[in-house]
Formats: sequence, C-alpha cells, structure tokens
Amino acid sequence: MARVFPGRSHGRCHRWCHACSSDSGCVPLFVYAIFGSSRQLAVGPVALVSLLVSNVLSRIVDSSDPLYTEMAILLALMVGILECIMGLLRLGWLIRFISHSVISGFTSASAIVIALSQAKYFLGYSIVRSSKIVPLVKSIIAGADGFSWPPFVMGSAFLAILLIMKHLGKSRKQLRFLRAAGPLTAVVLGTTIVKIFHPSSISLVGDIPQGFPKFSIPKGFEYFRSLIPTAFLITGVAILESVGIAKALAAKNGYELDSNQELFGLGVANIFGSFFSAYPTTGSFSRSAVNNESGAKTGLSGIFTGIIMACALLFLTPLFEYIPQCALAAIVISAVMSLVDYQEAIFLWHVDKKDFLLWAITSTTTLFLGIEIGVLVGVGVSLAFVIHESANPHIAVLGRLPGTTVYRNIQQYPEAYTYNGIVIVRIDAPIYFANISYIKDRLREYEVDVDRSAKRGPEVERIYFVILEMAPVTYIDSSAVQALKDLHMEYKLRDIQIAISNPNREVLLTLSRSGVVEMIGKEWYFVRVHDAVQVCLQRVQGIKDSSRTADHVHEDEPNFLQRLVKQRAEDSSISRLESGDRTPFSDGAEAQLEPLLLRKS
Repeated sequence: MARVFPGRSHGRCHRWCHACSSDSGCVPLFVYAIFGSSRQLAVGPVALVSLLVSNVLSRIVDSSDPLYTEMAILLALMVGILECIMGLLRLGWLIRFISHSVISGFTSASAIVIALSQAKYFLGYSIVRSSKIVPLVKSIIAGADGFSWPPFVMGSAFLAILLIMKHLGKSRKQLRFLRAAGPLTAVVLGTTIVKIFHPSSISLVGDIPQGFPKFSIPKGFEYFRSLIPTAFLITGVAILESVGIAKALAAKNGYELDSNQELFGLGVANIFGSFFSAYPTTGSFSRSAVNNESGAKTGLSGIFTGIIMACALLFLTPLFEYIPQCALAAIVISAVMSLVDYQEAIFLWHVDKKDFLLWAITSTTTLFLGIEIGVLVGVGVSLAFVIHESANPHIAVLGRLPGTTVYRNIQQYPEAYTYNGIVIVRIDAPIYFANISYIKDRLREYEVDVDRSAKRGPEVERIYFVILEMAPVTYIDSSAVQALKDLHMEYKLRDIQIAISNPNREVLLTLSRSGVVEMIGKEWYFVRVHDAVQVCLQRVQGIKDSSRTADHVHEDEPNFLQRLVKQRAEDSSISRLESGDRTPFSDGAEAQLEPLLLRKS
C-alpha cells in the first residue's frame, strides 16, 4: 500500500488512492495466478507505474477531484487491453529491442525522482509534483522555511531501521526474514507511536473504506483519447519490469517462460482489476524477489497473498488510519534505493562504452526532461544503435593459419597469412538494402588498400580474385542481389573474378533464382574457402607465368583440374605457393577440391 501516487495531497484523495492500491494488490493477484505463466512473480502496484500515473493525471485534473480516481481506473483498463492484444498477436518479441542499458538507466533515474517526490513527508511541507529533478529540488529549497523536525526525525529513524533490516536480511541467511519484515515493522512502530503520543505535526493516512471492492464499470471514457499515449507508456514500462523479472526468476528456477502468455496474463489481470477499482499493476521486482526467496514454487503463492489482502480489506482497515505518512515514505524510499543501479553503470564503463553512453543518455534525459521523454529518448537511441550496427556490419579479411586449411580474421590472428592477388572477405551479417552500400565500399577498400606484410604466393601487382565467405550470411534480399550483380560487372571490367564460398541453402536459392549463379559461373562456388583459394592461387600462378613469357595460354576448366591433381606432389611452383612451414598433406587429401555446384561440362 505504500507505493501509491507519490505526491498526492491529503484528505479525501488519499482515502481513494489507498483504496485503489489495496484493490490493485488484491484482485489482480487472483486473476494473474490463473492466466499468468510465472510461478514467482508478485503482481500489484509498483512505484514506477504509480509515479507515471500520478505525473500524467495531475496535469489533466486536480488530485482532489473524484475524476482523478476514475481516470486512474480507466488507465488500468486501457493498459490491460493493450497487453492482451500484444499477447494474442504474439508481440512479446518487441521487448528484445529495448536494451538492458536503457532499462537500467531509466529505472535508476526514476528511482531518484520517486525518492525526491516523497521528501515532503519527511520535511513537513508540500513540494511541487513533477517527474523532473530540477523543479523538485527548487521546490524543496524554496519551501525550507516550512521545515518540521518531528516528521523528519521519525521518517529518518524508520528509513534507518528499514535499511539495517534489509542489509541484515541480505548478508545473513538465518536473518533473511528481516528483509520482508522491514516494512511491517515500520508501519507497526509508526502506528504505535501515533496512538501513544498523538503528535499533531505528523500527517496520517486517514480513513480507508472498509470492505471488498464492488464490481463497477470504469468511467471517464471522454478522456480516452488523451490517455492513449500514457497507456502505451505504462504498458511498455510494465512489460519491461514484469517480463524482465519473470524471465530471470524462470531461469533461476529451471523452467521456460512464455512471454506472450505473460503479456496476456498481465492484461487480463489489469482488465479485471479495473472492474474492481484498481489502477494499473504489473510485476514487482522487490516483492517477486521476496516471493522467490520465501520458497514460492507455484502461482498458489499469489492466491494466498490475495486472500490475506482480502482479509485485511474486510477487517483491518481501521488500523491503517493511524499509519504516519513519513513511515510509508520511508518504505517507498528504501524500496527504490535498490533501483539506483550505479554498479551497472560502472560495469558498462569497463565493458562497453557504447552501452554506458546509452545508460547515461537515458538516465540524464529521464532526470532532467521527464519520465516520458526519458523513455522515448532511451528507446530511440537504443534503436538507432541497432540500426547503425545493422547498416555497418562487421566484415573481416581472412588469412590462413599456418599448418592448417583454416582461415580466420587477420586482425584477431596476426599469424594468419594471405596470398598475393587474392582477397578473402567474410561478411558477418545478413546482406540487405540497408548495408549493401557499406559492404561494397569496404570491398573496394580491400581491393585498393592491401597489406603485403604477411602475403605469400606469386608476386603480382594487383588483386585478381575476391573470395566472399558467406557462411555467416543468413539472408540476402533483392537489393543486395542487384548490388552483387553490379559489383560483378564492375569487377569484370577490371579483370577481377568473384568466388563464393559456403553460402547457406536459402542464400544459394536466392542467388540461383536471380541469375547470379549463372552470371558469376557455377565453377566459382565452393564448399570451403580453402578450395576457392587453391583454384584462385593456381590461376594467379598462371597469370604470373603468362606475364613472364608474354604468352597467353587458354585452358578449359577440366584440363586445369586434371593438371592440378597430377602435378600437385611434384610441381615445385605449387609448393612455393603454400606455407613453407606446414606439414604436407597426402596427395589424395590435398588434391580434393569440393565445388558447391556442378561445373559446366
């Protein structure tokens, strides 16, 4: 019940909010246990979603207006419908495009905003409601004249108790129950102090309606269109938070999680919750962790939690009237402090500067420009990085490892050597319209800028063969096919031959249907890079011999292969082409070339 609309005013609205929070923590639990797929996920109100709801609705209507509550309930219905649609359409894969760096940066910044929004309960005076850090800090400083010691001392004491209990619960296994008992301890101590001393300067929760929520249809549909952007935003945040923790718990407990069923379960829980006066709910990081540590193995844990919540609504609400607001604020602050993931930022700085930049951009924009803009900027920059990586794929020049027929990236294996007149290039991505221009530019660079420091074979002055290792290429589109044709014609004008090595079945079928196989020639498709190198190397030797004697000798392909088989063991020029320090292969094994397609007879 602590995580409800941070920044709300006192009085009647608080009674509505806490009632909504109780309903959000009760009805969706029963529904999710039936339709959800996670066995440990604890569904209910969470601080981040509460802040989003409060931040958006406070701009439309005053928090003391009954319409405020109606719009919050309507949001739950809209979020539930969106989640159900995504689950039914099997759109769970969309969350893969959201980087973990974005999630970490967003939650870290949001946790700071949430903590600052609770400061008014510690300080004893009102501060502005905002999702931006600058207005919050300005408001805190501007209202310093209204500072009150009693709530500050009480709230600080509760916060210290919570942090100590959390630390002991995490560091010592035999005391792990203290972690879950912390919030209850703060509430009981706060209520006891208020009942005994009746401090006038301590604000209380106030009266909360008793009884189980009644069925009702959400209202305020005239504001439906204005709430659509917020519903999408809350849906995205809820999915990230819920599915992320659910997948982690599923992996930890050794079972598979269906993301689409998870979306549908959350959606149905929100829809049913909206009919019982609940605002948007999702899976909670902290409560799910406690649920898992307590030994929950099935969805029955959620049902038992719901039963306890229902009993509290029916019989215990009079006790909640005397809970100090500073105690609830301390619970919220202690909960969100763990979301400030500075250790993740340090880790990203050491591992990947790009991901650290993404974390920094997301957290900074969320802090200074607001939660909505922070989410949009973070997701936008994340997608921009994905597009950039896709449009600029990794391309490697391959060389032969000494003593083997294995070809690897010469940047990664400096000992690998290449051959004069031949460039072997591996394209480590699908080839399509967005990256084909980049690939063509890189191929032209490799043709011109040749490193001769580790080359072997006949000494020629330029490139005669370009071998494309296409094993990592899983897909090639029509734009790439046309570009490959253009590249072949361009190379042909400069007397350069393309050879293709090891394309997969789908790529080979596409090349065949488009006429590229016939254009390049079936004899230039190979199973292994080594086979292509052997053929190209012999051709380069022939070109070298021809240039030396000024006599052009034309041979057809079968005679060339036969000559290669017969003279392999005895021709000294061939042994000069190969690595001088490798162990010779047997004649039969060395002579076998494996064409991918049947050559022309």
